Amino acid sequence: MTKALIIIDVQNDFCPGGALAVSGGDDIVPVINGMMADFDAVILTQDWHPSGHSSFASSHSGKVPFDTTPMPYGLQVLWPDHCVQGTEGAAFHADLQVNADMIIRKGYRPEIDSYSAFYENDQTTPTGLQGYLNERGIKDLTLVGLATDFCVAFSALDAIRLGFRVRVELSACRAIDMDGSLNVALDKMKNAGVVLDMTEV
Repeated sequence: MTKALIIIDVQNDFCPGGALAVSGGDDIVPVINGMMADFDAVILTQDWHPSGHSSFASSHSGKVPFDTTPMPYGLQVLWPDHCVQGTEGAAFHADLQVNADMIIRKGYRPEIDSYSAFYENDQTTPTGLQGYLNERGIKDLTLVGLATDFCVAFSALDAIRLGFRVRVELSACRAIDMDGSLNVALDKMKNAGVVLDMTEV
């Protein structure tokens, strides 16, 4: 059975020193590099925001990072400016082996954020990843990357909903864990049928 490794957003802005740094985000890079040879396909996702994106707190008067605001598709967490197209912050971590079959860029539509590798946050606008996997006959997915409780979890839940068999390798993920968001995400994934490798959270 053909299987794919999906590497979520291992970019400079999500690593220590970046605009939206995840604690220990760079620790997972050698783990991910060591996993790649075990898969038939390797797919990278890349957060790719235009300047002034609607999910940036700086785009909303009186708002600061980690506030929330209603959007047409639901409540949106407002983030520091991060992963702006063409910047060093949007680049993949320098030590990550970019030996990918495909790179999926997401979050490039100014009016909507995108956590999942499969859909924008409206849950209807596709990224094209499902079609690629289906064309290649890939049904087994392992997800790794940043951050466990947002982009990894959203991707895993969408993949399950689309009929894929999904495993999240937690030793190759790190979380933001904002107000208990990690445990909420882990429970949602487990209850949906995602296999969680609990070697490290």
